[in-house]
Order: sequence, then C-alpha cells, then structure tokens
Amino acid sequence: MTGADSMASPELLSSAFRELTAGAPEGIWAAPGRVNLIGEHTDYNDGLVLPFALPHHTAVAAGRRDDSVLRVRSLNSAETLTIALEDLVPGAVSGWGSYVAAMVWSLRESGRSVSGVDIVLGTSVPQGAGLSSSAALECAVGIATAELYGHQMPPLEMAKLAQRAENDFVGMPCGLMDQMISMLGQPGHAVLFDTRTLTPSPVPLALAGAQILVVDTRAPHRLVDGEYAARRAQCATAAQLLGLTSLRELNDDDAASLDQVLTALEDDVLVRRVRHVVTENRRVLQTVDALGRGDLATAGELLNASHQSLRDDYEVTVPEVDLAQEVLSSSGAYGARITGGGFGGCVIALVPEDAVQPLITDITAAYAGAGFSTPTAFTAEPAAGARRVS
Repeated sequence: MTGADSMASPELLSSAFRELTAGAPEGIWAAPGRVNLIGEHTDYNDGLVLPFALPHHTAVAAGRRDDSVLRVRSLNSAETLTIALEDLVPGAVSGWGSYVAAMVWSLRESGRSVSGVDIVLGTSVPQGAGLSSSAALECAVGIATAELYGHQMPPLEMAKLAQRAENDFVGMPCGLMDQMISMLGQPGHAVLFDTRTLTPSPVPLALAGAQILVVDTRAPHRLVDGEYAARRAQCATAAQLLGLTSLRELNDDDAASLDQVLTALEDDVLVRRVRHVVTENRRVLQTVDALGRGDLATAGELLNASHQSLRDDYEVTVPEVDLAQEVLSSSGAYGARITGGGFGGCVIALVPEDAVQPLITDITAAYAGAGFSTPTAFTAEPAAGARRVS
C-alpha cells in the first residue's frame, strides 16, 4: 500500500475522526477518480464521452453536527477547515477545502437541509494529474452528507449537484462527465455517456491480452487559470455564429460536409475548435465499435487521432505530454493520447500486456534525456462508482 492509498484507508480515517471529534464516525463513504478513454472537451458541447472509474478514490469519514458548522480535516494536506454554514458563499473558501464547502453549499442550495457536518478525508487519486480528484472529493462528500441527513436521490442527480458545486462555487466551468462517472462507474466497464440526453450506457472493456497504461507526466494540471474556460467560451461563440444550440448538432446531419460548415467561420481558431469537437464525437462511437469487435489496432489508431486533434486543433497539450504520447505510440502501444482537460496531467495508452514494463522504461529514459521530471505509471482497470464503505 502506498502512502496515498493508506490516507484513504477506513482504519486511518476512523482513527483520525475520533481524534478530531472524540467520537466515532457515522459512516465512511468513497468515490473514485476517473480516466477518460476518449471524448475530450465534448461534454460541455452536448457531446459523447467514454470514461471509466479508477480504483483510486477519495474516502470520507463523516458525522452530523447540530451547530451549523462544517469542519473538515484532510489527511493528505494535514490541514483543517472550519466554517459556519451561513458563510458558505462562492469565493469564501479556496484550495482543496473549496470542493468540500462547495458540495455542502450545493446540497443546501438545492433545498436539502444540512445542519452541520464533521468530515475527515483522505485520497489516493493523484493530485493535479487530470484524473478528476475534484469530482471524487465532491461526490464522496455529497453522498456522505446526503445520507447523514436522509436525502435520497438518483446517482445522476448527485452528479449534477457536484457539477453545480464546481461550476458555481469553485468557479471551474466543467461539464458533467467527471461527476457522472464518479457516481456511475462499474467494474469491468467504461460508460458511454451522451451529455445531451444524459443517457449512460455501460460498455464492457474486455481487453484480451492488453491493458490500459496511465502515465502521469508530472506536468502540473491546472484548469482554473482560464484556459479551460477560454476553450468552452470559444465553442459557445462558434455555435452561436453557426446558429446552433450546441456543436453536437453538427454530428446530426450526416449529409453535411464539415468543411462546408466550417467555411461559415472566418476565425481559424474557432474552425479548429469546432473541427476537434465534431471529429472527437465520431471517434467516441468508432472506439466503442472497435472495442466491441475486439479490434484493438483500430481503437489505438483512434486514440492517436484524438491526441493529434487535441494537440493541433484544440491546443491543450504540453511538451511532457506530447513526448509521452510519441514514445508510447511509436514503441509498442496500439495507441495513446492525453486524457483529461489538458495543459498537463496524464497520458493513457492501450498496450499489449507484455509491453507494459518496456514502455515504462522507454518513457522514463526519454524524460531523463529531455530533462523532465521522472514520470510515474500504472495500469488501470475500471472500478465501482461512489458508495458507502462502512
């Protein structure tokens, strides 16, 4: 067990909760991070995504209070936050605590009563790696607080509350994908999610003789600095100029040539943003089809094409990410691409089982030669979504 794994262990959380409150927690809840196999920057364009939940998770030990106070201790940062519920307003809390405060705020804003809560949290989701540690934290806090106060709701409704927390309280204009998969993850499956109809469809990931390798490039993954918001705004502008409700509508008319549609946009940046979204939606469906046929070579080619589109048309990669993708795709992987919002974070690859260790060795050597920080890597299997642990 790594240090990060131990921080999320029920035993440590229970012990820390007793230390904080002098009493036992009323329960322990957990929610996972995620890898997005394909379908990047499509979720806020009413598009298609194909993520799966990771075994890495955030866990919280929690109990009720009756004094309208939120008190939270993070084992990872060794910090404690205490704030009155009446003071929970956007901008009142920063850092890791903002995601916890945001979730309690979102529940209360939805009309659900919360009179106070003690929380001790720990996470094994790598921080700043593009594996959605924020959604894992939001969903773990959300299901814990809701159950403590007797609020029952479907998983997708909780995901929407978590999205609102991140959008309106934290200030990160994310789509619904991360919170959805943290709530709805299934062992052995990815989830094809249509963000326009809000329809989730489990997709078996039976990768005979292959594995999904996740490489944390160690390039800092920061999305609240304006770049993510800028991409979203560019897509909204393009849709408006084209007379569309969302860019997803460009996938509805098979008779229309994308190039012909793009001639209506005189801004080259907008042309490239739109081209990525439309072609990425197509790649999601093509990947589901390829995986269903066991055609790993085609699935790998689609991952490579997704990365190229994210690099050239969406411009969200960085040198560390591009180097990892290049080494993986040229040294034995079926294909590889950046996963997550971009500007750092992780690269995923579909690789033959016997190529995992050689590829890790190759990437480590390439990073050393380029003067980059040493990357870390692990193989990932789809795991369960948010749940009560004890």
